[in-house]
Amino acid sequence: MTEFRLPVSDLVAATPLGLDERTRDIFRLIVESYLDIGEPVGSRMLSKLLSNALSPASIRNVMSDLEALGLIYAPHVSAGRLPTELGLRFFVDAFLEVGDLGASEREEIEEKVRLSGDGRPFDSLLTEASNLLSGLSRGAGIVLTAKSDLRLKHIEFIRLEPTKALAVLVGANGEVENRILDLPAGITASQLIEAGNFLNAHVVGRTLGEASERIARLKDETANALDVLSRELVDKGLAVWSGASADQPARLIVRGRANLLENVTAAEDLDRLRLLFDDLETKSGIIELLGLAETGNGVRIFIGSENKLFSLSGSSLVVAPYRGGTENVIGAVGVIGPTRLNYKRIVPMVDYTARIVSRLLAKGSAAREA
Repeated sequence: MTEFRLPVSDLVAATPLGLDERTRDIFRLIVESYLDIGEPVGSRMLSKLLSNALSPASIRNVMSDLEALGLIYAPHVSAGRLPTELGLRFFVDAFLEVGDLGASEREEIEEKVRLSGDGRPFDSLLTEASNLLSGLSRGAGIVLTAKSDLRLKHIEFIRLEPTKALAVLVGANGEVENRILDLPAGITASQLIEAGNFLNAHVVGRTLGEASERIARLKDETANALDVLSRELVDKGLAVWSGASADQPARLIVRGRANLLENVTAAEDLDRLRLLFDDLETKSGIIELLGLAETGNGVRIFIGSENKLFSLSGSSLVVAPYRGGTENVIGAVGVIGPTRLNYKRIVPMVDYTARIVSRLLAKGSAAREA
């Protein structure tokens, strides 16, 4: 894996900060101290840490300049300094050096995710990826999937009541998915069978995405082969399996929530974290997370109020997309934690996990096609 080069933010690109070496060193030490111990650092401590001897008074002057730029702040009078969210973003974009994972960490990620996906259902692989990221990061590991890459083996519609049916999808790997959907008004038992037979004839062996594209290309043939109600049922069946219907939001797997609560004692901070998880478990929050991952080619970092999901909880998100057999983004893996996440370690961890999940999905897809 090559060394990361994170995108440069508008702050770094557009602000002519012109920080000299001394100022950059002091700023970097303030942020690194915060990421390490979470405590403010004062001028006396900085004077001991700096390679070039500077008096506490000189350091305080530099800190005052950094404060004026909005990069650091004093949590209370006579305290040391902490980075602001703007300062953290500037540090991540301008100073953070993210390299490769160690061999042991790569082996651990690959072995655990590979074993969970070896012949088991897709959800097993995703759950283990979430558990893994939580354990390695001491944050909350998340895995998000909104688009199924399952290859179809059999499709059937079973009427439950006059207005509802159970849509049964069997994957090539033996996995079974069931969805309840509303039936078009007036549809008959023979039309249910007709719709199922049509789908089995044209989309078996394809993923849901490929099946939808196939049906769209067969629009004229579909119109000739099926009546209006059967065509509507075909469209509804594909939509509900793809998670496109209003009552089938994307799925979110979160492991390690307790990690976020370990060092939180203030009642208001606990309430903020609960609000965060409530937001994540709504459809809008989940879809927004997937959108964040899909808009970038690799790992993306969101700090605090940069994203409305985390503006109240003061959390950060490190997220990377994973891809299916067709190389389309079908989900995301990531870590949620406090803003003082160990970004240097977690960024390559999230990236490598996403790559392993993508590789296993592509391998499984190729095996099914063989």
